[in-house]
Amino acid sequence: MATVKIMDFEKALELFEPVLGFEVHVELNTKTKMFSAAPNSFGREANTDLAPVDLGLPGSLPVVNGQAVRYSISLGLALGCSIAPSSRFARKNYFYPDMGKNYQISQFDEPIAFEGSVDVELDDGTVLSVPIERAHMEEDAGKLTHVGGSTGRIQGADYSLVDYNRAGVPLVEIVTKIIYGAEHRAPEIAKAYVQTIRDIVLSLGISDAKMERGNLRCDANVSLSPRGSGMLGTRTETKNVNSMRSVERAVRYEIQRQAAILAAGGTITQETRHWHEDTGTTSPGRAKSDADDYRYFPEPDLLPVVPSAELIEELRAALPEPPAARRRRLKAEWGYTDLEFQDVANGGILAEVEATIAAGASPASARKWWTGEIARLANAQGREASDLVSPADVAAVAALVEAGTLNDKLARQVLEGVIAGEGTPQEVVDARGLAVVSDDGPLIAAIDEALAAQPDVMEKIRDGKVQAAGAVIGAVMKAMRGQADAARVRELILERAAQ
Repeated sequence: MATVKIMDFEKALELFEPVLGFEVHVELNTKTKMFSAAPNSFGREANTDLAPVDLGLPGSLPVVNGQAVRYSISLGLALGCSIAPSSRFARKNYFYPDMGKNYQISQFDEPIAFEGSVDVELDDGTVLSVPIERAHMEEDAGKLTHVGGSTGRIQGADYSLVDYNRAGVPLVEIVTKIIYGAEHRAPEIAKAYVQTIRDIVLSLGISDAKMERGNLRCDANVSLSPRGSGMLGTRTETKNVNSMRSVERAVRYEIQRQAAILAAGGTITQETRHWHEDTGTTSPGRAKSDADDYRYFPEPDLLPVVPSAELIEELRAALPEPPAARRRRLKAEWGYTDLEFQDVANGGILAEVEATIAAGASPASARKWWTGEIARLANAQGREASDLVSPADVAAVAALVEAGTLNDKLARQVLEGVIAGEGTPQEVVDARGLAVVSDDGPLIAAIDEALAAQPDVMEKIRDGKVQAAGAVIGAVMKAMRGQADAARVRELILERAAQ
């Protein structure tokens, strides 16, 4: 692949004004699919969660999932949208092997929610309002796996496999209006917006919102306008970016790539693009289709969705606290500094830390484990921290440390065992024999052995050089494979010195 020229980010902003837009797809966690009774699950054997409707088999008819409609209304209300008194499904026609019936049931000109806005808080506390054009219901497509080749994409693949389990999973697509004035904060705004949407759907309880699983996906639209021209540039749409950090990087890269092309006298192609996490670049997908190309027409097998005013008000009354207000409240309640709270929020683990504290951990220990050891393990495995371990298990590990059953070193081993599927924290402690040894007998024996190897240490302690005990403590901890109670070891050494 030829090397793509990019422009320095600051230079690009001297010449051009970035214009943004986002389409975020949220999979709803209903028990069944959008238009069939097939299970809505994740990770099952390929092509097992299916019903005739999902495959478009002759004679099968769709039936709307009522819970998905309620979830969609709740999300629309949380986005500050008006709820349509009547909305209609449409057929979006295209041929692609991930949709067995060759069309997708979606909403076109009559979405269930429209004209809203959501407040997004940036790292420095700046709050900006992102305008929402619409939120509409639809069904997800299946999943293609391209085998062979070097890119994992269809180009150059030997063959492709399709899994229809995801076909028909309920989706809400949230479409922003054009976002002007982002300037140098455009990448940060992109990340913060996706984080805010994730916070909203998690607080509503309508989606698992695990980006690595595709529960929440972002299409990032970027265009550049010559500075001061007042003209909109040609946009690209980077599809299905699956982490907040990647959204931020993809927007920055597209600004730099487009600026280099325009500055050299070239033109931007309106197209979809693929994000490559390993190289931090995008590559061309397909020419972007307009609505006319999809030949939308009203879905003849489904009646309009007409929610009652009573239902809408019931769902409005049940809305949770807005994300920006919730963050400010939690930061104050937990006593975190600005930097500590940013570490949690930027790591996408705010809900996990909150749940860990609710399960009994202190705010300090919850933050410590999620932003420390768990984040390290997640990075090493290329996974989301929230997908490794449950808040309840983290709280249980923190409780074992607080009780003196574990020290930090042993607790890290317990977490590794839990993540490896060895059981609950207590089961891992029991199976691996990781509990701290606080019984004086073994400790005194280990201390005597360490003092015999370092006969001058005791005299130094008696002369007032108490820090010399550290060498003995270290030797005891090594001899007992980190399972000694270091505080008790220190007490026993000083008691010995006082004799």
